[in-house]
Amino acid sequence: MIALTDDMRRAFETALADGAPVIVATADPATGEPDIAFKGSAMVFDAEHLAFWERAHGQTLRNLEANPRVCLLYRNAKTRLAWKFFGAAELHRDGPLRQQVMDRTIQVELDRDPERRGIAVLIRVDRVVQAGQVIMSRD
Repeated sequence: MIALTDDMRRAFETALADGAPVIVATADPATGEPDIAFKGSAMVFDAEHLAFWERAHGQTLRNLEANPRVCLLYRNAKTRLAWKFFGAAELHRDGPLRQQVMDRTIQVELDRDPERRGIAVLIRVDRVVQAGQVIMSRD
């Protein structure tokens, strides 16, 4: 069962300000080439989903368009807190879910997208790992 916690939500809310932006890992399905990117807008969307505002329109987006499998890493060295979240992403280029993610995106990230061209990425979390142990699983 996946039930993302209030501790996770709070950690994500201040991740960028805490100097611990979330890292998103994707892979090109044709070549297997991995890619990682910092996502200061990453958030706990609800009890089973993470989300972020994809404003860069770069390799992360290209990979997710072809391969929705994704891993997000939260690590705060000061608090010694870390989680890996594995799941599948959905891209929302318009509609109410896009608006909900945009409405919850931190201002500093929205300021970097003044024309609001971003895409909402919603990740259904399938597994959460902490200290090498699976602490939540959809199985």
